[in-house]
Amino acid sequence: MAELTGYYRWTDIWFYWHEAISAVSPEDGPKVKSALAHDALVDVGHPLHPGILPNGQSCLLFSSKQVDYLRYWLHAMEITKTRVPLPYSSCLLLPSELKTVSPVCFKTGGELRMANKVRLRNAQPNTRRLTFERVRNLYKRGTASWVAIDFEEWEHDHSVITELGVSAIHWEGSEEVTEDAHYMISATECRNGKYVADNRTNYDFGKSEVIPTTGFLQVLTDLFERLNTYGPTFLVFHDAHGDLKWGLTLEHIKAPVDSLSGCLPDYLPTAGMFLVDTSDLFATLLTDESFNRHKLEKMCDLLQIPNVGHLHNAGNDAHFTLKALQSMACGPPIDVQREQRWPQHLQSYDGLPLEISEEDEETDDDMGPQFR
Repeated sequence: MAELTGYYRWTDIWFYWHEAISAVSPEDGPKVKSALAHDALVDVGHPLHPGILPNGQSCLLFSSKQVDYLRYWLHAMEITKTRVPLPYSSCLLLPSELKTVSPVCFKTGGELRMANKVRLRNAQPNTRRLTFERVRNLYKRGTASWVAIDFEEWEHDHSVITELGVSAIHWEGSEEVTEDAHYMISATECRNGKYVADNRTNYDFGKSEVIPTTGFLQVLTDLFERLNTYGPTFLVFHDAHGDLKWGLTLEHIKAPVDSLSGCLPDYLPTAGMFLVDTSDLFATLLTDESFNRHKLEKMCDLLQIPNVGHLHNAGNDAHFTLKALQSMACGPPIDVQREQRWPQHLQSYDGLPLEISEEDEETDDDMGPQFR
């Protein structure tokens, strides 16, 4: 018979397991509860680390292997007289019942205690929350390519692409490899400045390369072919849903993105191309019920990304878009991350009431026709 594995809710283990054990062995029940105390779990000598299920219901979980190991450890260390029984089987959650699972570590018992409180008050399923946690889980695998792309168009004719910015990261074994690039047409041709800031010659992360307008396709083709050798590729944009955003531009230059999917996978595949939008992730992190998207500069400011400047240069925009993605993806699960980033703003259970003025919202009307 195959071994049955899965997950137990933290609340079932913490509140009820010791009671069931006490009914059989009154001496062992309190010892099991002591071993599961918040401060005990984060101690460096404890045999377990709690896991988190970011499944839209924000439940803290223990894996069945963790619980089983704790039973053996308590008995082997002669803390309990016998090997205490497993929790009742009806509270075991099978992997097939879960959307996705992502690990998390807590340094103190207070952090663990707060994480559980925050999750309990954000317990409603939400597709956006699930997407946020999937990005975290996929990024931390370290076996894919993540590439932020930004285009700048001529403000007087959106069919003319003036700049392409690329910022990418992939892993070669355990080594993290990053790269940044900025491509532009001749610095004297099709200059912006009336509706959109003109920062074409203010690239801050290397030397700009001048190419003809027909060269953007070859740059992207070579880039995607190379990154695909490292596994699946995640294309990262900031606000990919505007009228003149990634879709029309990539189609306009006939970029090789036929396999691009807007649906993130549950588990990291061996190949494929997937879309990630940092404006969606950030709106979810803010729990903005209106789901307003905000400018790249405002997002980076609230995420405390350092040295942001010379935006509306495609290379700089791509660089800071990827930095914002990394900041959110490398942080803790969404509720804990929000609590850590902006504790002074958490005034209600309904979300984060950050005061973001109307001019901070991402619109194309305030600066005339533009491509961002």
